[in-house]
Amino acid sequence: MSDAVPPTPAAPTARTTQPADTAPEVDPRRWWALAVIAAAQLMIVLDASIVNIALPSAQQDLGISNADRQWVVTAYTLAFGALLLLGGRIADYTGRKRTFLIGLGGFAAASAIGGLAPTAELLFAARALQGAFAALMAPAALSLLTVTFTEPRERAKAFGVFGALSGGGAAIGLIVGGVLTEFTSWRWCLGVNVPVAMLVALAAVRLVRESKAPGDTRYDVPGVLLATTGLFSLVYGFTEAAKAANPDNPQDTAVQGWTDPKTLAWLVAALVLLVAFVAWERRAKNPMLPLRVVLDRNRGGSYLVFLFVGAGLFAMFLFLTYYFQLNLGYSPLRAGFAFLPFSVGIILTAGAVAQLLPRVGPKALMVPGLALAVTGMLMLTQVEADTSYVAWVLPSMLLMSIGMACVFIPASSTALVNVGEHDAGIASAVLNTSQQIGGSLGTALLNTLFAGAVTAYLADNVRSPEDARTMAPDAFLSGYHVAFFWGAVLLGVALLVALFVINARKQDVPSEPAVGAAG
Repeated sequence: MSDAVPPTPAAPTARTTQPADTAPEVDPRRWWALAVIAAAQLMIVLDASIVNIALPSAQQDLGISNADRQWVVTAYTLAFGALLLLGGRIADYTGRKRTFLIGLGGFAAASAIGGLAPTAELLFAARALQGAFAALMAPAALSLLTVTFTEPRERAKAFGVFGALSGGGAAIGLIVGGVLTEFTSWRWCLGVNVPVAMLVALAAVRLVRESKAPGDTRYDVPGVLLATTGLFSLVYGFTEAAKAANPDNPQDTAVQGWTDPKTLAWLVAALVLLVAFVAWERRAKNPMLPLRVVLDRNRGGSYLVFLFVGAGLFAMFLFLTYYFQLNLGYSPLRAGFAFLPFSVGIILTAGAVAQLLPRVGPKALMVPGLALAVTGMLMLTQVEADTSYVAWVLPSMLLMSIGMACVFIPASSTALVNVGEHDAGIASAVLNTSQQIGGSLGTALLNTLFAGAVTAYLADNVRSPEDARTMAPDAFLSGYHVAFFWGAVLLGVALLVALFVINARKQDVPSEPAVGAAG
């Protein structure tokens, strides 16, 4: 990556003196707009964890086989991950508010179809549609936030709210999903999106300003095709690696792994397509993803931080869920509440981080934040069957939640700093894509390592079929320890990126509006 790339002409730098009559107009309804944008982001984040809680009930109700149940999650992640970059460009060129509203409407319709689905196939299709419309909504939401808040301290507060909901929403989703599944039906885990999306869309019509990219808005069709198929192949390759090798035997934790021929084929295809995409973008007249967006030192570093944080945090959410339910005997609802301190920690810390960001700069927050997160994850490598939640698990979660608040907000800001108005949507889409690819990578990598550790433990200790049953909890603990350790390693890589790549100073982030005036 290069040092900071100069912004496009559409985005005046902090050193540019503008006449008073051309100063960016402040939107008087910007805080109401923030509430609308944040609500949409929370809905996207909640959806993934809510559906995970509902999956066992949906599988039983619709007769979904163990081999096919992963498609409830995979159909969404494939569409979302593959279409994010295109969604960002559509937001830039069509209008960010218009794209946001289309995304909300489509997400609501897809949720309704999924909630009413009488067959597994229709549920899978609805989940794919949800992912496609979320790929429109997510980058549009973040770019709307960027163009709405241009004053330094206000922008920091806005990113604080957005980052808190992004980081803590997944844990809240576990609680909401548990309540809906336990007291109503799994179908409401999808259906609840319909009234929420409609209310958010009605509010957005009145409160959110339109903005779109100036200049050349012709679509880079070859770039779209290469990026979409390349990202699809990459996410699907990760999915194949994490797929259960023997789904009809729930006691068997083995996964297909990285050496499976289908996994290798998809990953090789992804490599070829994405290399071709980069080569094309270098010479395209109006590229879908201008390389200046990702080659800037601070923006590129922020994308890498989100990639590795997304992969590392997967260890905490997935394997703590297993630990709570399989080893500590928690119900799904109680397990959801056990994650609540993580959300609360992020939300409470976010306010302080938003105040500190313009004063100390992003790096001074991100480095200690990631150090706290690594420490919290390493603490989880010591959990045992009789470990106290209050004395050990809770402190580790709080350390990670405080650390993540110190990462999400500054990194979201540096990921969009100095971006010209022409590229606000695509820059937001790259940020979302980094998180999505990171989550898919974490799923594949840590599931593979977990399965290997469990298999090795059983191979070393089992002498009879009875031993396999009695030793399964201990074998799972061995797997958790390995997964948590490598989750800490991934967070540690993010720490190194923040330490050695990010060099934005406090005056760089707050005083440099990412794009021009809203509207």
